[in-house]
Amino acid sequence: MLVGDLMSTKLVTIELDDRLSVVKEIFDHMPIHHLVVIENNRVFGVVSDRDLFRALSPHIGTLSETGKDAATLNKRVHQIVSRHPITLTADIPLKQAIDIFDTHPVSCVPVVDHAQKPIGIITTLDIIHALNKKMQTG
Repeated sequence: MLVGDLMSTKLVTIELDDRLSVVKEIFDHMPIHHLVVIENNRVFGVVSDRDLFRALSPHIGTLSETGKDAATLNKRVHQIVSRHPITLTADIPLKQAIDIFDTHPVSCVPVVDHAQKPIGIITTLDIIHALNKKMQTG
C-alpha cells in the first residue's frame, strides 16, 4: 500500500500572511485539524488546530473578551506555523509514513509532487481508520 492510497486530496491551504481569524473560520466550519501553509505554491509549513488554540486568547467569544483578546485574531499565520515539515510523495510505501509518525512528534504529513507542490495530506487518523477497516474485514 502506498501513501497515495490513503492520503486525503481534500487539502485546505493557507498563506503566511493570512490572519488567524481566517484560520479560526476554517477550523470552525470544516471537519479538519491541519492546514498546509504554502509559499510560492510550495509547502512551507503546517498549522494545526492545536497551534491555533495556543495562539488565541481563551476569552475569544466569551463575555469576558477584551480588545486585547480579540486582537489575537489579527496575528498572522507566519507567527504560529510549524516550519519545514516532513513531506512525502504519493508513491512512497505506507510503511515509511508509519515510521515517520512513530519517530517524529507529528500528526500529519503533507503529500507533495516532485516539485514540492501540495497534492494531499496523510494523518495518523487516516492510518488508524485504514487499520481498523482492515481488521474488520479480516
